[in-house]
Amino acid sequence: MPYPEIRPRRLRRNAAVRRLVAETRVAPAELVVPMFVKEGLTEPRAVASLPGVLQHSRDSLRKAAVEAVQAGVGGIMLFGVPATRDETGSGGLDPDGILNVAIRDVIAEVGDSTVVMGDLCLDEFTSHGHCGLLTPEGGVDNDATLAAYAEMAVAQADAGVHVVGPSGMMDGQVGAVRRALDAAGHQDVSVLAYAAKYASAFFGPFRDAVESALDGDRCTYQQDPANLRESLREVELDVAEGADMVMVKPALPYLDVVSAVRAAVDVPVAAYQVSGEYAMVEAAAANGWIDRERTMLETLTSIRRAGAQIILTYWAVEAAQLLRERY
Repeated sequence: MPYPEIRPRRLRRNAAVRRLVAETRVAPAELVVPMFVKEGLTEPRAVASLPGVLQHSRDSLRKAAVEAVQAGVGGIMLFGVPATRDETGSGGLDPDGILNVAIRDVIAEVGDSTVVMGDLCLDEFTSHGHCGLLTPEGGVDNDATLAAYAEMAVAQADAGVHVVGPSGMMDGQVGAVRRALDAAGHQDVSVLAYAAKYASAFFGPFRDAVESALDGDRCTYQQDPANLRESLREVELDVAEGADMVMVKPALPYLDVVSAVRAAVDVPVAAYQVSGEYAMVEAAAANGWIDRERTMLETLTSIRRAGAQIILTYWAVEAAQLLRERY
């Protein structure tokens, strides 16, 4: 007796069926929204190269944090933009620096209703724009930078942060941060390691948002876009040093890396849909070339399908609202 005709399209006949059999879903609780707070602002300021993204004042940051919680996002990643910078990035370590003040503000506003994360890097605070302290010859001093990261981690933990995100790609950064947190009595603060952060052209709009002073590149410490196995070594080292979660950054150009990392580790895997990924979709949509909402959700689904359990995206609040409406 012949087999009946097989028609896979039966499972695509309408939205309800497609929704029922969908293999990959993005949940609002898996989304983390990056937010920028600028010292001295009294009103939020638009970032020209990131349509819809703001440099917040302290007051507008509190309101935005509440809006994010109401949308159901899983977390907020905070970045500080100081009024002044110096060679050592001291504003990032200062308990009264803009980032640590912002952490206290957001914790006071939303408490434990979402996960409050702090970017742990010196690039926003240094006058040269690099992620670490410099040697007299102008290179990044890895080990001196670790000491600064350790102090910065404790300052953020003292401010109440739930998760620190060491993002400078220094060798040994996770171990240094973990030891410092534990020694200061902050054993419950988690470490989200930027374990595979590439020297990418997609970071451009972010540097506008933090008013980066960088002149040059970070190719000596961020990863070469040509390499995958190197990323897996970095991830393995970070997990061994105590990372609670690991991240791949950027996301869309490195979905193969996300998938390989997911297969290699048992800790949660995050991916950062960076400023350039966001901006190019917004620009194309503004020109009428693509459907903005469909593209937004399709990109997030692809990152989730590759294996990222946590997605940092500038669309987090809007996407969370859309997902709650649809599912």
